[in-house]
Amino acid sequence: MKYKLAAALLLAASATSAHASECGKVTIADMNWNSASLIANIDKFILEHGYGCEAELIPGDTMPTGTSMIEKGQPDVAPELWSNSLKDALDKGVQEKRLRYAGNALVDGGEEGFWVPAYLVDKHPEMATIEGIKKHADMFTHPEDPDKSAFYSCPAGWNCQISAGHLFNALKLEDSGFTVVDPGSAAGLSGSIAKAYEREQAWFGYYWAPTAVLGKYNMVKVDFGSGVNKDEFVNCITQAECDAPAVTMYPPSPVHTITTEEFASRAPQAYDYFTKRGLKNADLNQLLAWMEDNQADGEEAMYHFLEQHPQIWKQWLPADVASKVEQAL
Repeated sequence: MKYKLAAALLLAASATSAHASECGKVTIADMNWNSASLIANIDKFILEHGYGCEAELIPGDTMPTGTSMIEKGQPDVAPELWSNSLKDALDKGVQEKRLRYAGNALVDGGEEGFWVPAYLVDKHPEMATIEGIKKHADMFTHPEDPDKSAFYSCPAGWNCQISAGHLFNALKLEDSGFTVVDPGSAAGLSGSIAKAYEREQAWFGYYWAPTAVLGKYNMVKVDFGSGVNKDEFVNCITQAECDAPAVTMYPPSPVHTITTEEFASRAPQAYDYFTKRGLKNADLNQLLAWMEDNQADGEEAMYHFLEQHPQIWKQWLPADVASKVEQAL
């Protein structure tokens, strides 16, 4: 009996070793923004301690990482890729059996819209709609001209400046007294929200998620009453030349986890993790706010997340793998 037990243990050890060797070395793109760096560090820890991979983070960014994965097969994983910006190239990579769309890094996609502070909607529920905003336009005082109302747009040169400008026109906000305010920078835009919140003043403008700002400040996305017209958004609202923009809400931006075909075939158990791993914007907003408040990098935020939110990440993993990750913590 004892020989059978020893043989079984040896077989189990060999199987574990085989899984680790199958996974082998894995390179993960560590993008240069907080949410992507956090997710990359989570992936590294889980692959190392849960699946026995030899995981390494390497610097990355959307276009160069996507191009390198297609042309050179490296890195193995791009944890948070905003895929619209190179969709045709990625689709071709999938068709040629070089890449796989593993899953959604952001479960509900990247989110854009026009927002107001929740305390305004608490006082004036109609402000959750664009008609309510127009009705109370005089509350949104322009910082330089008290006779006008302020709409805070994207900084000049950003792609979202185009879409926000077209929607400003489509919604006929100028007819209600609004003027576009260029905040000058991302810091200027987020700072205008923070300043309004500290004073409980009215604020109306463009913003996006996941961001630390929407984790810190309770904001309500204004309903245009139009639903989403994706064709209009893609073919007109996002284009510099759009002579007659029509009203549409922003569609969610797909944010994928991309892996190479070689990695997916070589390490199917580890690849399966990426098909299940994804975060909701509300959770990621809170994590990004924690990172900002604590001046934390991706690795520090990873430990915070794994220690404080096991109810989220344990859903991504088989019980035995989750146990290994928990023990490693």
